[in-house]
Amino acid sequence: MRGPDGLELDGKRVLVRVDFNVPLQGTLVGDDSRIRAALPTIRELLDGGATLFLMSHLGRPGGAEDRFRLAPVAQRLEELLGREVRYLATPGPGSAEQATFNAAAPAGSVTLLENTRFDARETRNDPALARILAGYADAFVNDAFGAAHRAHASTVGVAELLPSAAGRLLEGELGALGRLTNDPERPFAVLIGGAKVSDKLGVLLRLVGLVDEILIGGAMAYTFIRAQGGAVGDSLIEEDLYDSARDLLADAHRRGVRVHLPADSVCAAAIQAGAETSVHASDSIPDGLMGLDIGPAATDAFSAVLKGAKTVFWNGPMGVFEVPPFDAGTRALAAVVAGLDAFTVVGGGDSVAALNQTGLADRVGHVSTGGGASLEFLEGIELPGVAVLTRSD
Repeated sequence: MRGPDGLELDGKRVLVRVDFNVPLQGTLVGDDSRIRAALPTIRELLDGGATLFLMSHLGRPGGAEDRFRLAPVAQRLEELLGREVRYLATPGPGSAEQATFNAAAPAGSVTLLENTRFDARETRNDPALARILAGYADAFVNDAFGAAHRAHASTVGVAELLPSAAGRLLEGELGALGRLTNDPERPFAVLIGGAKVSDKLGVLLRLVGLVDEILIGGAMAYTFIRAQGGAVGDSLIEEDLYDSARDLLADAHRRGVRVHLPADSVCAAAIQAGAETSVHASDSIPDGLMGLDIGPAATDAFSAVLKGAKTVFWNGPMGVFEVPPFDAGTRALAAVVAGLDAFTVVGGGDSVAALNQTGLADRVGHVSTGGGASLEFLEGIELPGVAVLTRSD
């Protein structure tokens, strides 16, 4: 799979799929991490003499919704690049207005197309939309790892029509995640959190064969605890996954992989800021209370395991991270992961947010821009946006 230097750039028009699916706060970008992550590829292409047309989705709009327009992204990108970013609010990237605007792009300019998902043909990987998008340029670069697990017109369709390459961000993601699956330094510990076992079951089943330690936090831990007969009060559980949880624990035991569940939990009757809390053993939570964060004993135990690891992958928060006081466990483990003498990879929105909010992101080996894509990669699922680039070499 070639990189940008494998394409002819000077004087060429290049279509670039980026991942600018960022949180907005009114008319401003709330977190520009994903925009910053794309800058090396954008600058390399511009330095090579290319004229750029950038594509990204934002959210899950049901048509051309104003709240999902990319105007705030264009403004922030312009500030970060220190140069004009052309942008025109249109019905979608395949519209006649967008085509006319693109045709007038000066050599060496940067144009940001409107939200790709404003056109319903995008998520269907419609060949007609792919042809329209491909017609804007001479070559294609995919630098959107966060969308690489989607077979969309802007990730797969255009790559089948144009000389294509991987951007530097995409290359970096594949290299870092490849280190986790290809002979990682041991002990290898995985810290998994989030709300639902169903969201992570596939990757957990694969990781049992790859790692030495699995630490499970977040609401998903209570399905495992309840499946073993523990009392979890009103905590979120998935009853239909009890057998799957028990099977995974049994498989881990057979393989000699240690699975760690939180010994205690911070509990409350409601998810609200400043709620009255109490700490209970995670398998003895009273009725009327929910486990909403790992407790102090669990935090200490998880920290001890992580400190003994040489490779760590972390995906998902340990509690309801966005609502204090249920963020303490996630923040504490973020500090531990950032301080490890190990190869560390963090993926998933809340995990990355915890690092960013504590100012620790630059102390982690690799911060992934694609939570879902990173999980599918580790699960061994082929990523369509990557596979098509390999075929186009």
